[in-house]
Amino acid sequence: MIFKKMKQTTENVLMVKPANFRSNEETLANNYYQKRDTPFQSMESSAILEFTNFVAKLREHGIHVLVCEQEDGIDTPDAHFPNNWISFHQNGNIIVYPMFAENRRKERRKSIINTIINTGFSSTKTIDYSFYESTNQFLEGTGSLVLDRTNRIAYAAISDRTDITLFELFCQEHNFKSVPFQANQTVSDKRVPIYHTNVMMCVAETFAVICLDSIDNHEERKTVIHSLEQSGKKIITITEKQVESFAGNMLQLRNQKGQRFLVMSTQAFQSLNKSQLNAIENECEIIHSPINTIETYGGGSARCMIAEIFLPKTN
Repeated sequence: MIFKKMKQTTENVLMVKPANFRSNEETLANNYYQKRDTPFQSMESSAILEFTNFVAKLREHGIHVLVCEQEDGIDTPDAHFPNNWISFHQNGNIIVYPMFAENRRKERRKSIINTIINTGFSSTKTIDYSFYESTNQFLEGTGSLVLDRTNRIAYAAISDRTDITLFELFCQEHNFKSVPFQANQTVSDKRVPIYHTNVMMCVAETFAVICLDSIDNHEERKTVIHSLEQSGKKIITITEKQVESFAGNMLQLRNQKGQRFLVMSTQAFQSLNKSQLNAIENECEIIHSPINTIETYGGGSARCMIAEIFLPKTN
């Protein structure tokens, strides 16, 4: 079932409170933005405070945030990044994804899905791709997938966590045109894949923020530019240095009045220059919140912490 007009932004989001927070030893292998633990006593309380303040700021702007907590004692140091294991779609589909790190697979909880449904949203079916973990094929939700929902285009930077075959399967089964490419960063003088597409790219209603310099292949870069321009997106470029400050890890949301906001961390906001800020603010207001502990030891930022809820409401 395809709606005539698919929304790009939503006012309803899921966020999960940090639990057992630390630098996840199982994701360090290919998340080069994540720092190893320098343990300090207040690390988890610091992450929880950052999370709480971030949620409060979104709510102050009229965005409906459904907060879930992990109360079962399972060790899930990346629980606060729910967008990697689940997505909620306007046609009623809930999609569950295969995850690279074994301890991240424990984040998938039926209780969270039940909470969404019990809060007033309806779902027609759940599509579960997690069985592909048995063949070491991964597609980590809207970390791997940057979706232009309105134009039915999916962008993906192929990496250990974003399998090209699964990406193409997703696009075929959910009616998206696929735009795959390789995005790299420099680590110890070597070019290595960026672990998630949403670290270097954000697609909003009228614009896209992207680090084109990370796409080393010129033909792939031209293809991405052409796709964004053909779909009517104003391109706002950022540098690889700004990506290191999570300037690509942004998400556009709207509130119940229809006002649009680009959500990012304070570190990302402070890395942007005046021209970039003006280009964004000509399109929508910016919301930013400091989440330095989560960024430093979790290796993800504002967009990673938000799972958009596009499901139809029951009332």
